[in-house]
Amino acid sequence: MHPSICFVIPYFGKWPFWFPFFLESCRENPDINWILYSDCAKPDDMPTNVQVVNISYTDYCEKVSDALGIDFRPSNPYKLCDLKPALGHIHQDDLKGFDFWAFGDIDLVYGNLRQYFTDDRLSRHDIFSTHRRRISGHFCLLRNTGFLRTAFMHIEGWKQMLGSPEHQWFDESAFSHLFIRHKNWPQLLSRVAKPFSRWTRCIENIEAFSTPYARIPWIDGSHDFPEEWRWDHGKLTNSKDGARQFPYFHFVVWKKEAWKNSNAAAIESAATALAKSGRWRISTKGFGELS
Repeated sequence: MHPSICFVIPYFGKWPFWFPFFLESCRENPDINWILYSDCAKPDDMPTNVQVVNISYTDYCEKVSDALGIDFRPSNPYKLCDLKPALGHIHQDDLKGFDFWAFGDIDLVYGNLRQYFTDDRLSRHDIFSTHRRRISGHFCLLRNTGFLRTAFMHIEGWKQMLGSPEHQWFDESAFSHLFIRHKNWPQLLSRVAKPFSRWTRCIENIEAFSTPYARIPWIDGSHDFPEEWRWDHGKLTNSKDGARQFPYFHFVVWKKEAWKNSNAAAIESAATALAKSGRWRISTKGFGELS
């Protein structure tokens, strides 16, 4: 039996137009679980491995305040990004029985996660980041232990940072500093120093090349990124790297830039049908049929 994995993701407001594609990519990873805490309506025909816990934003903030002993009442739900390293502690009751928990975002689609996170790979480390130089806030996998559920409490001033109404980049900055140190050292020297710290030796931080256009050179060292991604019944490839499969594609840059200046959201009414077709492409124009 594979080590069990559960993602915990709070999301409030309105499901984005690409949400059906996110859900279908979850469906194609049937032995991995997702719990979404949200005030959004539960979509029809949800994958059995995805659970939506309906809760108001106010009640969720109260739950966070009680769990962390802080006054958590931000007006902007974007502040929830700061909570990601604390989600294992906040939702520890929902995570009982799982070997790993994960935090992340929904502005992505998953490929075959088990192909990437093999049982052997999961046995070697306790925390897995898909970026080399920092914790990847959109996807981070942690062993479900008391040490890692409360690791964020080792950050000096964590209560002030999480209690502040302003976004503090707590996940990718402060939390990263616990596990990824000497990131500006040469890689060889960093590898030599890594085993001597409990924090650094427990993490695998290997670039998964999942987030193009994010200031990280591509696999070949260039800034020539794939122009199209292809999802075919759970297999995720792109127009640049042949048959190579990827664990997920994070389209944060296209979401912020190209899609805002196009009619990408116009597909919203047809998104569910296209997502359920099992084959689609993703480009600067949004989602479309895969020929």
